[in-house]
Amino acid sequence: MAASKTLPLFDVQTIRAQFPALAQRVHGKPLVYLDNAATTQKPQSVIDAVRRYYEHDNANIHRGVHTLSERATAMYERAREDVRVFVNARSTSEIIFTRNATESINLVARAWGDANVHAGDEILITAMEHHSNIVPWQQLCGRTGAVLKVAPIDDRGALMIDAFERLLGPKTKMVAITAMSNALGTVVPVAELTAKAHAAGAMVLIDGSQSAYHVATDVQAIGCEFFVFSGHKVYGPTGIGVLYGREAVLDAMPPFLGGGDMISSVTFEKTTWNALPYKFEAGTPHIAGPIGVAAAIAFIRGIGFDAIHAHESALLDYGTAALVAVPGLKLVGTAPQKASVLSFVMDGIHPHDIGTIVDREGVAIRTGHHCAQPVMDRFGIPATARASLAMYNTQDDIDALVRALARVQEVMG
Repeated sequence: MAASKTLPLFDVQTIRAQFPALAQRVHGKPLVYLDNAATTQKPQSVIDAVRRYYEHDNANIHRGVHTLSERATAMYERAREDVRVFVNARSTSEIIFTRNATESINLVARAWGDANVHAGDEILITAMEHHSNIVPWQQLCGRTGAVLKVAPIDDRGALMIDAFERLLGPKTKMVAITAMSNALGTVVPVAELTAKAHAAGAMVLIDGSQSAYHVATDVQAIGCEFFVFSGHKVYGPTGIGVLYGREAVLDAMPPFLGGGDMISSVTFEKTTWNALPYKFEAGTPHIAGPIGVAAAIAFIRGIGFDAIHAHESALLDYGTAALVAVPGLKLVGTAPQKASVLSFVMDGIHPHDIGTIVDREGVAIRTGHHCAQPVMDRFGIPATARASLAMYNTQDDIDALVRALARVQEVMG
């Protein structure tokens, strides 16, 4: 393990210094944070942006004529433009702020699904989906009599494209697929699959929760009708999500929630809806959330996805080699195209025990089914331990994990 610690032009130590949470000690040991697929740490610029809003600009938006409200509204809408650029949407009318990616998917399943899906129609997902891209479609099928179809994955965790194509047909109304598996790290060819879905006459929703902080997103190049992600995965605050929807599709959809700000006019006899994107943003939103996401986007842009991807790819290679050398350890998820996730099991040791012991060594990983129980069922295991990488991780972090796993074997052996 003597390879270069960082890539040229990528100063990981300078990046790490901008994340205050990484400087702490846990159980007397320096924190090694490898739980990024669950949530990333926040740079000081994001923390400062959220604090600045609450200290100086805190007011409700869109409905006030006083200075604070106008400032808050301007910041909120400027953040919408920043997100539009981040995903390369055509218009800010296509950017809806929600609580998280889960709510974004539920919005589509309700507002689009209830209006367009009927008995006998089919929804196609994959076997590697997060629960948030399974349950809303199951519920839609339960309400309408539609059928949920599941494209299988192989023993490496790669999507079986031929099987996916065979499941597409004239009854397929929606294809809802992850861009990257949170449990396996598998990267899915979403543009290719979107084209196949469109050829069959289906709409497409992409869950970009895991991909959005690793690689650049271009919804126009993908061609999907919907794309979702959560702010807390892209180094932003929790409690804020994004739904991109193609404008013509959103325009034809009924509102998801009713209340303030999503209306044009209200009488006791009739209510008319506000224009996009406000038709889908009922009530007072999490105003600080988009402001924090905008700061996170600026932080990412300052480094660049090319540099981030190169660093994380090299780190994944290093981590893969280091973990497969651990006696009794087996990686779960070895697809040829994968990113930033190292899920594994160890002979005779439950993942929860692994997580508990490595935490005592200052190493934070995730253990369990990762809200992807069908993935665990596919591999015949109850859970995995998962180390997941972000731009601020280093080879030293991987080395610390390997030392902590030796401690696991010592304790449990």
